[in-house]
Amino acid sequence: MHKSLKNALVGAIEAGGTKFVCAVGTCPQDLDRIEFPSGDSPELVLAQVTDWLGEQQRRRGKLQAIGIGSFGPIDLHRDSPTYGHITSTPKSGWRNTDILGAVRRVFPDIPLAFDTDVNGAALGEFYWGNGEGLHDFIYITIGTGIGGGVMVGGQLLHGLVHSEMGHLRLPRIPGDAFAGVCPFHGDCWEGLCSGPALLARAKMAAEAIPPEHEAWDRETQYIAYAVANLVCVLSPQRVIIGGSVRKGGQLGQDRFFRMVRARVRTALNDYLVSPPLQEDIDRFIVPPLLGDDAGICGAIALAQREIA
Repeated sequence: MHKSLKNALVGAIEAGGTKFVCAVGTCPQDLDRIEFPSGDSPELVLAQVTDWLGEQQRRRGKLQAIGIGSFGPIDLHRDSPTYGHITSTPKSGWRNTDILGAVRRVFPDIPLAFDTDVNGAALGEFYWGNGEGLHDFIYITIGTGIGGGVMVGGQLLHGLVHSEMGHLRLPRIPGDAFAGVCPFHGDCWEGLCSGPALLARAKMAAEAIPPEHEAWDRETQYIAYAVANLVCVLSPQRVIIGGSVRKGGQLGQDRFFRMVRARVRTALNDYLVSPPLQEDIDRFIVPPLLGDDAGICGAIALAQREIA
């Protein structure tokens, strides 16, 4: 089992491609929060974020740390000149943005924690959600982009840069001529299955796509290919799928997960023999227990872990 967190008042920033979620609190049950559209002006958004955190500090008391979970790619190496920067993101207005530095300039005497938004969400689920009690699991978000956070041996996986599993290359479904929307790779997983990909494929947003539309067939099949690959590579104890697309629009979340689970089993073809991959797969591939709050709760956890 993991160690409990300090019950300290901290700030949290979940920097997403569509919106920034900010919070102040001590745990998921104690959060004051606000959201700002990400837009294409980092200076404006980061000023709004730091102004709000400053107001909350004056109202609730001194923040002991601030945790930041950011969309990426980002530089996580503390000895790098671009540590704390968003780097080669598809969101062009945010390329080479020093997100950590913008927060540090306003809060120079407060410890800051910085990681990917999906690693943050994985950490939130680790302490308070469907990763609790596990030491090896994957958190995947499917929304504006696709990303994944990985817990291995109770530690978040970083490595050379950080995991970018949303850019896995997948086998194409026969007859599927959709080119994909990723500006870097075209038909990688993100290019085929993100929210913008669904919009481009179906000519409507995910929440408006009818249950029997072919787009859901394609979506769940490609997700199943990707999850099967990740299961083979990382051997997780659980796969948690979050983000807006997992709600399944008019298809519904329950049916969405049933389709993904069935297709993961088909893709694995009983090669890996373990109850969680067969009769217990309903508990192996699951939505986040924290729902849409996994990321911001993870940023709270990042901050609290930063306190010595």
